[in-house]
Amino acid sequence: MSSPETLDQDGSPESQGEEPQRIEMEVAIKEPSACERHVVVTIPRTEIERYFDKTFSEMMPSAQVPGFRSGRAPRKLVESRYRKELAPQVKGSLLLDSITQIGEEQDLSAISEPDFDVDAVELPEEGPMVFEYRLEVRPEFSVPHWKGLELEKPTREFSKEDVERRKNRLLAQHGRLVPSEKPAEKGDYVTVNLSFHHGDKQLSRSEEEVIRIRPELSFRDGKIEGFDKLMKGAKEGDVREGEAQLSEDAPNADLRGQAVTAKFEVLDVKKLEMPKLTPEFLDELGGFESEADLLDAVKDDLERQLEYHQSQRTRQQVTAQLTEAATWELPPDLLRRQSQRELQRSVLELRRSGFSEDEIRAHANMLQQNSLASTARSLKEHFILEKIAEEEAIEDIPSDYDDEIALIAAQSDESPRRVRARLEKRGMMDVLRNQIIERKTLARVYEHAKFKEVAFELEESETEALDQSAGGGDQEESEIPDALHDDTETSPVPGSKNPT
Repeated sequence: MSSPETLDQDGSPESQGEEPQRIEMEVAIKEPSACERHVVVTIPRTEIERYFDKTFSEMMPSAQVPGFRSGRAPRKLVESRYRKELAPQVKGSLLLDSITQIGEEQDLSAISEPDFDVDAVELPEEGPMVFEYRLEVRPEFSVPHWKGLELEKPTREFSKEDVERRKNRLLAQHGRLVPSEKPAEKGDYVTVNLSFHHGDKQLSRSEEEVIRIRPELSFRDGKIEGFDKLMKGAKEGDVREGEAQLSEDAPNADLRGQAVTAKFEVLDVKKLEMPKLTPEFLDELGGFESEADLLDAVKDDLERQLEYHQSQRTRQQVTAQLTEAATWELPPDLLRRQSQRELQRSVLELRRSGFSEDEIRAHANMLQQNSLASTARSLKEHFILEKIAEEEAIEDIPSDYDDEIALIAAQSDESPRRVRARLEKRGMMDVLRNQIIERKTLARVYEHAKFKEVAFELEESETEALDQSAGGGDQEESEIPDALHDDTETSPVPGSKNPT
C-alpha cells in the first residue's frame, strides 16, 4: 500500500523522530468484491485525547496567551484556548496514522489510495471518532501452474515481396498528396468536413479531415464498415452519409452500442505521389547510401515487428491459460481508471517495436472501443504475472529502463535523455516499470514452455483511424500519449542510421 506521509511537528505522536505508538482501534473490513475492501474504523476517546495531549505538550514551550509571556501560560488555559483550533490538525494526524497502520497490519495489498472524504469525517467533542473508506486491493488467489505450458510460436522467413510491400508503406509516409479530378477510389485520400448525428442532434464535428479510403474507418468509440464502398466515386462537392456503430464502452453513455449517422462533405480528392529514391532523399530519410541499405533496414523493421507479434501471440496464449481460473470480478471504476494506463502500456510497446503512428492509432482506437473488456484481461494478467515475479524474485534494474528508453528513442529520432524526461513528466515511468517486470516474467514462463512453430501471416492494415469520438462525450484532445518526436521533423525509417 502507498502509505500517506507522516506529518512532522504537527501534534502526531510520530513527531520529532519518536517511535510511533500503535493506535488502539477497532477495524471492520467487508469484501464487496475480490478487489474491493470497505473499511470501518473506530478510534476510542482515549486515543483522541492521547493525540491532543501530545499536541499540547509540543505546543507549550511556544504557546501565546494574552497576559503571559510566551510559553509561560498554564496548560489548562492553553488547552481551553487552542483546543478547537487544533482539532483539524489532530483529526488529520489520526486519519493518516490509522490508515497507515491498517495498511501495515492488515496486509491489504492496496492498488490505490483510500477513497474517502476527509472533510466529511468529524472529530467529536465526546466519544469515539468513526470513519470509513473504500480501498481497491489486489485479489487473493493461488498462482496457477505456469511451467510446461504448450504454446504456438509464429515464424516467417520474409521474402523480397514482403520487404518491397513494407518499403512502399514506409515511403508512403513521405509521399505527396496531389489534387485529382478523378472520382475517388480505394487508396485515395479525401478532404472532408465530418460530422456525426443522432436524429436531429449533432454529436461532434471536425473540419478539413484528410482521410485515406480504406475498408474500415475507426474512431475512439466506434467504426464504419465498408468505408471504401461508401466513398467510391466521390468527388468535390459530394455529400456521403454512412452508419457508424458505437462501441459498448463509448464515452457518451446514452449512445453506447447504438448506430449514429456520419456525414462526409467532400472538399477534394487527392492521390498519393510516391517519392523518388534519389541519393538526396535516401540520405534525408535515414542516412542511407543506397536502396539496398534501405531494404536492409526495412527487413530489420519487419523482424522487429515479427518479434512483437510473437510476443503478443505467446502472451495471449499464456494469458488465456493462466487466467482461466481467474473468475473474480473487477470493479468498473477500477477498469475505467486503469484503461488509460493499459492504453499507455500498449502504445509504448508498439513504439519500441517500430510501428508507425497510423498503425498505433488504429490499435489504440480498437482498445478504446473495447476498453473495459481489454483492461479486465490485462489487469488479471498483470496480477498473476506480478505474483509470479514475487515468487521468482524478478525485479527491475536501472539498465532495463535504459534499454527500453533507447528502443523508443530509436523510433522517435530523439535522444534517450529527452525521451526519459518526457516519460517522467507524463508520469509514465511506473507504466514502463510494469512493462519491464511483465516482460521479464513472461521470459521466465517461456523458458519453461514447450513451443510449436506455426506460420505467421503478414497482414496489411485495412483500417484508417481518426483521433475523434463519433458520439462525443469526451474531451477534444487525444487520450493517446503524444508521439515522442517533433512532428515538424522528418522521422527516419525504423532501423535507419541515425546521424544524431
